[in-house]
Amino acid sequence: MSNFEISPGSIAAPILFWLNVNYHDAFSGVAAFFDFWVSSIVWVLSSVPAPIVVGVLSMLALVFAGWRRGVLTIVGFSVCILLGMWEATVQTIALVTMAVVFSISVGIPIGVMLSRSKKLQVISRPLLDVMQTLPPWVYLVPSVVLFGLGSIPALISTVVYGIAPMVRLTVLAMEQIPQERIELGAAIGLKKFDILRKIELPSALPTLLVGVNQCILLSLAMVVLAGLVGAGGLGAEVTRGLTRMEFGLGLRASLSIVILAIIMDRVFRGSIPQVYLTKN
Repeated sequence: MSNFEISPGSIAAPILFWLNVNYHDAFSGVAAFFDFWVSSIVWVLSSVPAPIVVGVLSMLALVFAGWRRGVLTIVGFSVCILLGMWEATVQTIALVTMAVVFSISVGIPIGVMLSRSKKLQVISRPLLDVMQTLPPWVYLVPSVVLFGLGSIPALISTVVYGIAPMVRLTVLAMEQIPQERIELGAAIGLKKFDILRKIELPSALPTLLVGVNQCILLSLAMVVLAGLVGAGGLGAEVTRGLTRMEFGLGLRASLSIVILAIIMDRVFRGSIPQVYLTKN
């Protein structure tokens, strides 16, 4: 029996090394692009006193999801401030926000395209299954090799991790649209793009918001793992608490992650009925 074995790692490592050597400037440009936006969000939220930021976020939650979510937001973020985790919470909000924005920007167009063709859905289904079943830390390995340590590999890994559910829910949303609405748009002379923009996407919005909610929760699931590669935020505080045996720090950071997850989940779940009533 031969001792020579070919493993996925032995194939992937040279490929990643080759990409890093030959396209280092391109990856550096991508990292700089993402870093600019994350740093900008952190700067905006950090340059204003924390109570004002909490007040603004609470008002937004009140308007879009109701007064109960507004109260939950102000109480939850106030607890994060009292725990001394506000700065780390701001960094985590910036990472999650950017990850969700880019997951939506990529996932919705792909989902719309797949909804137009059953063959494309069949072809893409195995890839989407693999993307959703792989452990989250698997995405971090190639990202760290290509982009180095820091928040950028964590952000890119989170974006890739969140694309699959966004694509699936977009396909589901587009398939649930009543055919009569599309036929009505065609009957009054709307072009395909106008039908998509004025009829299909507004009709699919409640289900699309469910996809956004899933992206948020998956992004928060990556927070602790992202702390292992120097991403900062609450995940870094949890990692620091574990490595230094500072259980108080780890507990405060973990509690802040739970609070942030509850706030984001409840606010987006509360906004779905509001959007549905508005569109209907």
